[in-house]
Amino acid sequence: MINISKICLHDNATIREALSVIDSGAVKIALVVNDDNQLLGALSDGDIRRGILRKKTLDDSIEGIYSRDPIIAYEQHSNEELLRLCSMNRISQIPIVGDDKQIINLFFLEEELSKEYENTVVLMVGGLGKRLRPLTDNTPKPMLKVGGKPILQTIVERFSKHGFTNITMCLGYKSNVIQDFFQDGSRFGVNIDYIIEDQRMGTAGALTLLKKKPNKSFFVMNGDLLTNVNFEKMLDFHELNNSKATMCVREYDIQVPYGVVSIKDENICSIKEKPIHNFFVNAGIYLLEPGCIDLIPEDEFYDMTSLFEQLIVEKNKTVSFPLQEYWLDIGNHSDFSKAQNDIKTCI
Repeated sequence: MINISKICLHDNATIREALSVIDSGAVKIALVVNDDNQLLGALSDGDIRRGILRKKTLDDSIEGIYSRDPIIAYEQHSNEELLRLCSMNRISQIPIVGDDKQIINLFFLEEELSKEYENTVVLMVGGLGKRLRPLTDNTPKPMLKVGGKPILQTIVERFSKHGFTNITMCLGYKSNVIQDFFQDGSRFGVNIDYIIEDQRMGTAGALTLLKKKPNKSFFVMNGDLLTNVNFEKMLDFHELNNSKATMCVREYDIQVPYGVVSIKDENICSIKEKPIHNFFVNAGIYLLEPGCIDLIPEDEFYDMTSLFEQLIVEKNKTVSFPLQEYWLDIGNHSDFSKAQNDIKTCI
């Protein structure tokens, strides 16, 4: 049992408040209660992500996105019964309530608190970094320092923090610089092996070079990103949705700098002054099932977007995981300068 005082909130709470509760509680859920501390429902990170995909904002209420029928147990349930409930329902936490549905405690599988994962992480770090020249004349882009250490080191440390320690780096440009720095990864608490692209293979094509095909869901991530996304939550989301391939997406706004005129025949129907269009865009972080590799052609350039298009055509389940956390693609000098400022407060 654990103390639940920090993971309860009312149903008029905002999504922003719920995210804070989930992140600070370390048990992956928040419990929704009324003024009498009676359980109304439960809210997971996945529930919030699905709400965001329905265009909910962080300042919207959690009403309508939390589960009103969570699996519960009572004081009289034994430890063995609670473990069986977790196993049967593929969950790791169960609210304990009294006969009046007042929250008493939360049962949680302790091994989930400090879990280490066998899932492989594949980092794509072979790019030329042309837009960052002359900084990349002698240094591969992922090894440029932000906050006093290489971008790639920050990525490796964040995966390690979340329990993902099996890392493969796909190398190309100035591969020796990366290998000399990371070696086998033990200095950073991870295991690192390397594959070298003799020709540009693309973010999916390079996966055909893996020495051993993963036997579990595996991450693929571009090596020039700064983000504080919770990789455990992404894996949970991927598995709960039985996804074949999951793509991190983030919202991107474009404002038209003119008044947009809607016309039917020769008639003006409406005028919208400088409207903002909102899109979800690819954030360069993916979770794939091992079978995805079988769809990738060998010895040719093949991007991740092409793989997703093929999966969709073949009616495989592909899922989007919306990011609300900090994210920055360091593609040019202005992004690099922004990263130097952001690293102090965002990562």
